[in-house]
Amino acid sequence: MSINIPDKLTKEEYNKLINKKLNTSDLGRYKNDIKENYKRPKGGTEYFLNESLSEEVRERLDYIFKRIGDKQFDSLKNVAKYLRMLLDEKNYIMLFAYNGTGKTRLSMEFKKLGQFIDEKTGQKSIDTLYYNAFTEDLFYWHNDLTYDRDRYLNFNGNSKFFDGLKELAIENRIRPFLNTYADFDFKIDYDKCRIYFYRDVMISEDNQEIDSIKISRGEENTFIWCFFLAIIQMIADGVEAYNWVKYIYIDDPISSLDDNNVIAVASNLAKLLSNQNIKIVISTHHTLFYNVLCNEINKPEQLYFQRKAKSENYLLKDTSKTPFFYHIALLKELKEVSENGILYTYHFNILRNILEKTASFHGYRHFSSCLRKGNDDNSIVYTRIINLLSHGNYSVFEPKEMVEENKEYFRTILNDFLDDYKFNRNIFKTEQMQEENE
Repeated sequence: MSINIPDKLTKEEYNKLINKKLNTSDLGRYKNDIKENYKRPKGGTEYFLNESLSEEVRERLDYIFKRIGDKQFDSLKNVAKYLRMLLDEKNYIMLFAYNGTGKTRLSMEFKKLGQFIDEKTGQKSIDTLYYNAFTEDLFYWHNDLTYDRDRYLNFNGNSKFFDGLKELAIENRIRPFLNTYADFDFKIDYDKCRIYFYRDVMISEDNQEIDSIKISRGEENTFIWCFFLAIIQMIADGVEAYNWVKYIYIDDPISSLDDNNVIAVASNLAKLLSNQNIKIVISTHHTLFYNVLCNEINKPEQLYFQRKAKSENYLLKDTSKTPFFYHIALLKELKEVSENGILYTYHFNILRNILEKTASFHGYRHFSSCLRKGNDDNSIVYTRIINLLSHGNYSVFEPKEMVEENKEYFRTILNDFLDDYKFNRNIFKTEQMQEENE
């Protein structure tokens, strides 16, 4: 790892570091590292880095200075090393980055850092289960170009991704996910590493099974995503075949899935990942997907990942205090659906989340404090409606549309909120762009 730590600190820099920057619950753990490794000679005005420090200590100090300040890296490998060290403290890391930054390459660097070859057995051990563009490459089609009948999807049975699936009856875990997404079914031939797809159709009032169908590219991506979700579920259940998984790294699933159901996909993923003992990294270029996950996953580290123009230098920036990520994208979404009438029950969850954050910002204990109060005190009714409609389950491809009465309640609550809290109305007209490379 490229080490970049100061050889000395002025007395003012040292005191500011110890008494201000590190005087928080999150960062206070680093105080002793600084105190033990920077010493001021008697009567001196500067603190000097101890000589002959081990490489481990120097890496630790480099990590600390990046953690509390400037996060610049000269390679993707060093970004991946930083993320692994950060996961010693955090359970979840959310990365936002534009396409072309290097998200997928970063996920592979992260994975490679956990690969080791046992010198005695020659076997490779890994610690990361990942979902990215390469995951899809574990599956490939046999199209039967000669007879156009025997079509199936091959999978690479040598990958640890597929460990012990036959004994675990993974079909029963995949189907609940897939039934939400699609109208086809499947069979797995574990011995030949093949997946056959079929669909039940009505022909002359009889239900018939159409075998060996070729599903579309979008349906294939959906199936692979469900396969991955089923494995995550097995990890959560403590299935022994996946006890090697220390990290889960998910890279941009929305690139492969239905963009029209971003909120529901993100919410289901958040529920599945919550309260796990596995450390998790999720990267995406999709603002709304990032936003929902940041709001629904418990205390993730939230970072904006950048590559400096025409170089292999990278930056990580904290986005936890950036309004663009927390409110603007969601408000734009809610305003749009309130106007076009395509309102689903899960939009109340998003509205409640915004109300809760606004209430917290203004020092109130409950979201109801941000509801407009009238002569009839409609806020009591609105509070009950939000409480009722924001605790249902999300449905990914069959979301439950609001009834007309609830749509009117939603529009009234949202419009009153936007009138009372003066957001810049231009945000609903133009695309808000995050800052580009500096």
